[in-house]
Amino acid sequence: MISVTKLSRSYGSTLAVDDVSFDISSGEVVGLLGHNGAGKTTIMKIITGFIEPSSGTVEIDGLVLGEDTTGIQKKIGYLPENCPVWPEMRVADYLIYQARLHLVDYKSVGPLVSEAIKKTRLIEKATAKIDTLSRGYRQRVGVAQALLHKPDILILDEPTNGLDPNQILQMRELIKELAETSTVIVSTHVLQEVQAICERVLIMRGGKLVLDSKISDLQSDNKIIFHFQPSEMDVTTALQDSASVKSVEKLHNDQTVCLRVGIDKKEIPTVVRSLVSAGADIVSIVPERRTLETVFAEVSTEGST
Repeated sequence: MISVTKLSRSYGSTLAVDDVSFDISSGEVVGLLGHNGAGKTTIMKIITGFIEPSSGTVEIDGLVLGEDTTGIQKKIGYLPENCPVWPEMRVADYLIYQARLHLVDYKSVGPLVSEAIKKTRLIEKATAKIDTLSRGYRQRVGVAQALLHKPDILILDEPTNGLDPNQILQMRELIKELAETSTVIVSTHVLQEVQAICERVLIMRGGKLVLDSKISDLQSDNKIIFHFQPSEMDVTTALQDSASVKSVEKLHNDQTVCLRVGIDKKEIPTVVRSLVSAGADIVSIVPERRTLETVFAEVSTEGST
C-alpha cells in the first residue's frame, strides 16, 4: 500500500529526514513516534504531497509521488497537528465545503457528511460555529474532515490532542473502526495511545528511522534479569560461553551481581543447572518487563550525550 524508499528532506543546512525507508501494508495501524524535531511531521507532509522530498521516492497503491500526486491525495485523509478550520463557519457547512474540495460527488456529500458527524460524535454541535467549540470538539471536526471522503489511507497527527479521557477512549474506538477499511498512520507524543491502538511502531530520532517493529515483538523480547551472590566464579564469562545465551549485559555489581541475559525461555532450566553445577549462587531469576515506554527511551537516547 505505502512504500517509502531512501527518503530525505533538507531545510537549508538542516537534514530533517535522513535516508528513511519503510513499507506499510493495507489495513495496518502504524504509530509514528519521536521527539520534537525527529522528522515525523516532515514525513507525513511528504506522503500527503504537501512538500517534496529532497531525494527518495514514495509509492502509494502503485502511484508515484511527483508523477501522480493528485491521484495519491485522493486516497488520503489528513489531520495536521494544528488542524486548519474556518472559525466563522458552522460545523456541517465546513464539512460540506471540505467534501467538495475532495471532489465528492454532489449526491454523496450529504450522506458522507452525516456519517462523519455521527462517527466523531458531533451531532449536537453540527450547527454550531467552529469558533464557539472547545479545543477537543475542534479536534473532532478535524478528524471528521479527514475521514468523510472514505480515504484508503488516514494520516492523523496528534488525533487525541485536547480531548478529555472519555473522548480519548471514543477516539481510540473510532480509529480501530476506521482501520477495518483504511490504512492508518498515527503520530503522537502519547505512548499509551500507540500501545492501545497500533500494531506496529516506527520510531524516528534525528531524522533517521531507528526502530521498525511490531509492538507484540517488542514486548516479547527474551531478556531475563539474573541476580547472583558475589563469588569467585565469573558468572558473566560462564553465561557468555553458553551456546544458549545470546547476550549478557552487566547492570550493576554491589550487594549482588545483576545481569540482563538474552536467552530463549525454554533454555533457562539447562543454563541454570549448568551455573549451579559450576558453583554459581543464584539469588533470583526474573523476566524483564518491557513496555513501549522503555523501548522508546532506549532507542531515543542511544548514542546521545
